[in-house]
Amino acid sequence: MNPQESPQPVTSGDGADVYSSVSGSGPPIVLLHGLFGMGSNLGGIARDLADHFEVHQLDLPNHGRSAWTEGMTLDDLAAAVQRYVELRCRGRAAVLGHSLGGKAAMQWAINFPASVTGLVVADIAPITYPSSHGAVFAAIDAVSRAAPRSRSQAREVLQQGLEEDAVAQFLLLNLRRDSDGVYRWRFNVSALAANYEEIRAAPRGNGYQGDTLFVYGANSNYVVEEGLDAARRLFPGATYISIADTGHWLHVEKPAEFNQAVRSFLLALETIPGGAA
Repeated sequence: MNPQESPQPVTSGDGADVYSSVSGSGPPIVLLHGLFGMGSNLGGIARDLADHFEVHQLDLPNHGRSAWTEGMTLDDLAAAVQRYVELRCRGRAAVLGHSLGGKAAMQWAINFPASVTGLVVADIAPITYPSSHGAVFAAIDAVSRAAPRSRSQAREVLQQGLEEDAVAQFLLLNLRRDSDGVYRWRFNVSALAANYEEIRAAPRGNGYQGDTLFVYGANSNYVVEEGLDAARRLFPGATYISIADTGHWLHVEKPAEFNQAVRSFLLALETIPGGAA
């Protein structure tokens, strides 16, 4: 089945409209991207899973083509996912989340365990992270003030404030050209900045007992021993896979290894038709 974009956003329980792209057929799985991203960032794993699953690539609230909201706690994101699953996934789905999407996925599983058929967390842990996006927010604001009329102009502004060109290239994917010819951010900068403390926070609750996979880059600084200890406490049914010679963007740096780990885990779930007995 070719990817089908939702003709209209789906209204979530907290009033947020969630945009999605859906492909494949089979048991549903929801993919959740990271901070400053959008659903298409996980296109590689979506294409790999589409032979066995109905894959839903969501734009999180305040990202991509989804609606903008003032609040953006992990509970808010979990509520948006839950409403989407109720409306579009017949009430139950597996979920894969990377980075902030992984935190949202963990919170959804904690808050709505009966809706979760399987949980995959990619290179993030259930802990509070230190503030580390000051330069990114400053560069984003600089682009907004510059009101660029080309992507190359926006790139020049970003590169003045960012050391890593890969980060600048990633952010550029989130620009859209308005009718007045100015390139503006798809994500809601004000809401992301205002809710940054909540975005950094650890998932809250008593944990999730179901089947869980943590997959992370061996060279990443997002999953350290403190995070693994927290994961073991909150997700006692979890297994762990470390992918060698890769960092935080493991699905981009080592797509074959990442896709294999995720696919094998999902197909082995007892809740998946044709999975383990």
